[in-house]
Order: sequence, then C-alpha cells, then structure tokens
Amino acid sequence: MSEIKINAKYKDRLFRWIFSSKKELLDLYNAVRGTNYTDPEALEITTLEDVVYMGFKNDISFLVDDVLNLYEHQSTYSPNMPVRGFLYLADIYRKYLESRDENLYSSRLVQLPFPQYLVFYNGSREEPDRRVLKLSDAFYRLPGLENTEPSLECHAIMLNINLGHNKELMRKCRKLWEYAKFIQCIRERLAEGKTLEQAVDEAVEACIRDGVLKDFLIGHRAEVRDMILAEYDEERHIANEKQISWEEGNAAGKAEDILSLLEELGDIPEELRSKILQESDLNVLRKWLKEAAKAESVEAFAEHIS
Repeated sequence: MSEIKINAKYKDRLFRWIFSSKKELLDLYNAVRGTNYTDPEALEITTLEDVVYMGFKNDISFLVDDVLNLYEHQSTYSPNMPVRGFLYLADIYRKYLESRDENLYSSRLVQLPFPQYLVFYNGSREEPDRRVLKLSDAFYRLPGLENTEPSLECHAIMLNINLGHNKELMRKCRKLWEYAKFIQCIRERLAEGKTLEQAVDEAVEACIRDGVLKDFLIGHRAEVRDMILAEYDEERHIANEKQISWEEGNAAGKAEDILSLLEELGDIPEELRSKILQESDLNVLRKWLKEAAKAESVEAFAEHIS
C-alpha cells in the first residue's frame, strides 16, 4: 500500500494529507535524518487511526529500518506535547510487541525500534528553529527528589517550519518548503485585510501559477479550501476560548479583591456578595474596586453601585 489511510471520520490537517503519500513522507524522513532511502515501500505505517487532537488527525507514525517515527503537526504551541507523545508511543510499542508475539518475561532482551518524536510547528507564536520539550518537565518535583533521575522520559523535538526557518531542512525537502510557502501566502493576504475565504482562494491561485503545490492544489482545490477553513476556524475557537478563560479568571480575581476590601469594613450582605460575584464586565468591576478602596462602609459602597 503506497498511501496512508485518510480517515473520513475525522478532519485531517493539510500537512498530514500532503505527506500521506509514502513517497513524500520518505522524502521528509530523508531530509530530517540525512539519509538517502529511495524505496517508499521501506516504510511500515504504524499510525493510530483513532487518535485525534482538537477534532483533527495531525499525526503520522511509521517504521523505517528499526526507527519508530512519530511526526505531528501543530499550529499552536503546547508544553504537553511530550505527554501526548509518550502515551502515543507506548500504544504503538504495545501493538508492535503484540504483532510479533514477543514474551516480555523471557530471559532474552526484547529489542525495540529506536523512537523519534518530531513536532512540525507553524504557529504564529515566535519559536526557534529547534526546541526540545521533555516529559520530565511535567513531573512534580517533591522535596528530596530534586537530583533524582525520573524513571520515564520522552523528548518532543519541535521544528519550526514557518517560512524562513530551518532553511537546510526546507532545501532538502521541497514539498515541506512548498507547504510553508502556501501557508505564508494565506497569512500575507489575511494581513492585507482579506477575508479568510478570499485569502485561501487567492493563495491557491498564486501558488498554482508559481508552481507551489501545483499538482496537489489543482487536483484537490475544493478539499484544500475546506481543510484550511476548518483549521483556521479551530484556531480561532481556541484563541476565543483562551480569551474567555482569561476574562473570566480576571473578573473572578477583581470580584475577590472587592470582597476582601469590603470585609475589612464589616459584614457583607449575601445579596451584595452575589451581585459582585456574578458581575462579569471587567470595566464595571474596575469601577467597583475603586469605590471599595475609598468606601467608609459596606452600606456606602452598596449605595454607590446601586
């Protein structure tokens, strides 16, 4: 089989779809590892089809010459990548052992493929060309364990694939550079004030004209458009949720500050307490905080905000 199965049950990331071809995936592997494999059938696909991140399939897992590779695409930074990678790789290793009927209680050492977990990052947050995130950073550091090596570790190697980063990698893998160029074309048009739909349509036309992902875009124009729109909608949703969470947390903090000031003046009626805690407008809470700071009594504060 020359292609990775695209699961219609989930939305795929464009990155994953482009590299669903074993030939393109092998080119990417060669560029990353500095190898020169030529036979796409040397790849054994090990992707877990039901692993989904935020509603999308963004992972590709495969074996090449006893190297187990997990490639993941991310457009948002997350410090939890090593945790996800560890759980994913553990499942792959379990399936690997089961498929070979290995006996873990044997006196013979069971050998495993060498793991490599790479995250291809192209978010808007500024990141270096290469960054290593460690599972051990997530562990609690209890007193007395500061200098103790944890029994588990997993490294996520994050590579920045925005245009202008990792130039040598881009030079070695033309398709990766073309993907980065296409995304950059969309962002440039968004920066000009175009709607997302206009930006995608114009970027597709420009890239076809310039020979960037030309055959892929001609053959899958509608699918690519839908995929990009879905990805950007998801990014907007994440950003919006973060903003809402920040505002809610900030509002709750302001309300607690107001109550702390009033408690120094006396008992707070339950009705007033509820009114303060239920207020979500930050501007209103800022005004109330100023009133609470200069109020001479709880009653005077209540009268000012009524």
